[in-house]
Amino acid sequence: MIPSSIKDALREGAAFRPVGKVSRITGLQLEIEGVSAAIGDLVMVQRDDGFMEAEVVAVREGRLICTPFGHLRGLRFGSSAMPAGRPPTIRVGESLLSRVVDARGYPIDGGKPISGGEVISVHGEPPSPMARGTISRQIPLGVRVLDTLVPCGIGQRLGIFAGSGVGKSTMLSMIARGSAADINVVALIGERGREVNEFILNDLGTDGLARSVIVVATSDEPALVRIRAAFTATRIAEWFRDQGNSVVLMMDSLTRLAMAQREVGLSAGEPPATRGYPPSAFALLPKLLERAGNSELGSITGLYTVLVDGDEMNEPISDAARSILDGHIVLSRRLATSGQYPAVDVLESISRLEGAILTPERRALCTRSRRLMATYREARDLIEVGAYQRGSNPEIDLSISVKPRLDEFLRQTIDDQSDVDLAFGRLGEILNSSYEEVSR
Repeated sequence: MIPSSIKDALREGAAFRPVGKVSRITGLQLEIEGVSAAIGDLVMVQRDDGFMEAEVVAVREGRLICTPFGHLRGLRFGSSAMPAGRPPTIRVGESLLSRVVDARGYPIDGGKPISGGEVISVHGEPPSPMARGTISRQIPLGVRVLDTLVPCGIGQRLGIFAGSGVGKSTMLSMIARGSAADINVVALIGERGREVNEFILNDLGTDGLARSVIVVATSDEPALVRIRAAFTATRIAEWFRDQGNSVVLMMDSLTRLAMAQREVGLSAGEPPATRGYPPSAFALLPKLLERAGNSELGSITGLYTVLVDGDEMNEPISDAARSILDGHIVLSRRLATSGQYPAVDVLESISRLEGAILTPERRALCTRSRRLMATYREARDLIEVGAYQRGSNPEIDLSISVKPRLDEFLRQTIDDQSDVDLAFGRLGEILNSSYEEVSR
């Protein structure tokens, strides 16, 4: 339903706004004749239960092709349609903090309406390439393995790649509570309705929610609503960035966003390409991801989860996202089933800006740790069957000594918040003690 304030505005403007009608309903699209509007403009369509929002996506032979932001029940041939004369808008302001809103920015947490602030278009533009500040400082995320071995810079965009049930949402909640950002914006795209409250109450908690804005579009909502939720969350993050804040934007997940675009694209007649995804699904990703980053006023650090189909890291959406993002974090089902959380596969994960945000000493610690982990992985079969004899290879001896200590270092409970300086200090102690043990 449309809030009463919008209904009142429509009634006030009805005397001088032209009214068209719905002439065709096909799949996820409506055709409206008798009025004109620009691409991206909002159109209010009459249903049996009230008004429904739709967005103009094309113009064909004098008719507006619109995609609705709601269900089609109660919509009929000849239903009235009135152009709003503007693109979709959302109300933003400090009152959004600790609130849960839907794709249109309306609260769904039972609290009072969003007030104050300003009303802005949901459509935004990425910062100019020449106006983007360089990424040179690390942002602490509160997760030990990320703060040390897969570090993230202020304004960087990282992907979290994993199959279902491996711990993506839990990691996001740890970051929301432990990051050094001023504001968190969390977009839950295509989530099960049951999981929304669980994430907010159990994972995020009161402390995390206090400086967060949650944007929700569950899996049962229309495809365009799920797509709009991603852009609404990004627009909210941009507004807070433009107030001079350091913002962490977390989106779960890019894959469900691409699936929603697949529904819209196929319904519009696009040809299916790779695994049924139309070209528009791949074109959508850079339009969204490029809007994160540093600007002259503030920063948006983007963390985007990618639900890997069948644990195959080279499926189309994963490949496309990796080519755009500034690094990737891979969560391993093997580590998760062995009880190691967060289940980050360090050797498969990489931050492309590690060299720019870490001191040479800290980078050397990371490089040495990774090399020892890789050495153990290569010799694992020999070690586990007892075929390796200690003393045969000093590097393998060192990797055997350091492995249980590194594994313990990388484990972290959901309630534990890591400190970057202490984490690097502890990592250095682990490597030094292992050297001393092997050299005896």
